[in-house]
Amino acid sequence: MITTAHTRQQHHAFEKSPGNNHMKSIDRKLQQAMNQAASKYMQRIYPLGIQRSSSNLTLSSLSLSQNSNDSSISSSNSSWEPKVPLLYGGTFSPWGEVMVSREMRREDDDKVSDHDVEGGEEDFDCSEPGSLHRCSWITKNSDEAYVQFHDECWGVPVYSDNRLFELLSLSGMLIDHSWTEILKQRDMYREAFADFDPSAVARMDEDDVAEISGNRELRLAECRVRCIVENAKCIQKVAREFGSFSGYMWGHVNHRPVVGKYRHHKYIPLRTPKSEAVSKDLVRRGFRLVGPVIVYSFMQAAGMAIDHLVDCFRFHDCVRLAERSWGITNVAA
Repeated sequence: MITTAHTRQQHHAFEKSPGNNHMKSIDRKLQQAMNQAASKYMQRIYPLGIQRSSSNLTLSSLSLSQNSNDSSISSSNSSWEPKVPLLYGGTFSPWGEVMVSREMRREDDDKVSDHDVEGGEEDFDCSEPGSLHRCSWITKNSDEAYVQFHDECWGVPVYSDNRLFELLSLSGMLIDHSWTEILKQRDMYREAFADFDPSAVARMDEDDVAEISGNRELRLAECRVRCIVENAKCIQKVAREFGSFSGYMWGHVNHRPVVGKYRHHKYIPLRTPKSEAVSKDLVRRGFRLVGPVIVYSFMQAAGMAIDHLVDCFRFHDCVRLAERSWGITNVAA
């Protein structure tokens, strides 16, 4: 009993010792320093403003190729915060698995057109027998609006200033909503924003902003509406300088779509050096909600980047549309 009491006294004294408190203080400071370093690192990874967003979407939901309403796929409503550590080494696929790191993707991008998936990871084929073969993230449970957008719009080269403004605005909404949610309300957005006519939107005043943000069906925060209005004003400035917003945007890719020729969804990037360069220039010109991930989603939707998988029935269709529009030859060779 004496020994036990003595031991407890020694242990209690050790807990109160100045040296032990000093060690705990050092541990706390070290943890704070690590957290600060991690925060700075993540600010470089995430697109502009996303680290301050209250959205529960994962980063990968900002791309159509990384997002689906299939219940078998990781839900876009799950919090991205617990998954942040995984982003240091890679990003998420539509199925919730960790994809290859950005460095690995860069190495594979140049050779992916020759990539043979036989003997490796198999694609998911959820299409019904006899149906069109679509990209692997389109499943039998995908929403009709989502499938229609994939089949008719995604990857089709767009040259109208109004339609490009619309797609840029819709891509910016991905901060708060999924593609499926946005596409279901597309007609309502067109009505609210004057069919995305930049000149009309640029003239919107405070009453217009309050009316749109107050519409509960649209589910657009006031700050998001202001971003769209400000972007319309920026588009007008760009059009005066370059002749059109379309000429400015397509000039970034030398008026030729970047054809991915990917055989598996895991190779499709969330951002590219090109989208980072475009994002930087847009920000410099005053645009908002144009981080590199959002910009790449916009480029995919506007056909500036054709990222349909090569075995998708839309891949060659989109490439042929690009060839007819700009006289491009052998881009699908």
